[in-house]
Amino acid sequence: MTDAIYNVLFLCTGNSTRSIIAEAIMNRVGQGTFKAYSAGSSPLGSVNPKAIELLKGLNFNTDFARSKSWNEFAGPDAPRLDFVFTVCDNAAGEVCPIWPGQPMTAHWGVPDPSDHSGTVAEINLAYMDTYRMLYNRISLFANLPISSLDRLSLQKHLNEIGTERDTVKS
Repeated sequence: MTDAIYNVLFLCTGNSTRSIIAEAIMNRVGQGTFKAYSAGSSPLGSVNPKAIELLKGLNFNTDFARSKSWNEFAGPDAPRLDFVFTVCDNAAGEVCPIWPGQPMTAHWGVPDPSDHSGTVAEINLAYMDTYRMLYNRISLFANLPISSLDRLSLQKHLNEIGTERDTVKS
């Protein structure tokens, strides 16, 4: 077993909701093994207030949350990335920067809860569904025996996690 801390970057176009939620989950679920970050190709400049409300309601510290460009992670002073996951379909289709260190990548797209309209309860349910899907995927990932898998096997697992919708109940 390795004592390495793996750096994980979650990408979404605006870096205001899904990638922020994923960053929070990974830093809780993977504490001691993973350090998560989030960024966007076209950051909105602010974090969605409903995402902050959701995270605070689940006892997450949200002091980390800020909408930032993925360029912060492509330069020489950036943390060396081990994994990069896109969590929205738009970001998956964009040409990403060349990440130093050639991190492993996968697409784990989930619906954008901020696209939902309806009652407060329906909107809150959309945010909880997004949280649940991300939590399930991140939990599966955090429990992989990373140090004992070869790169090809690990990539297969990462891709499979991205296609799972409801594999684990949180």
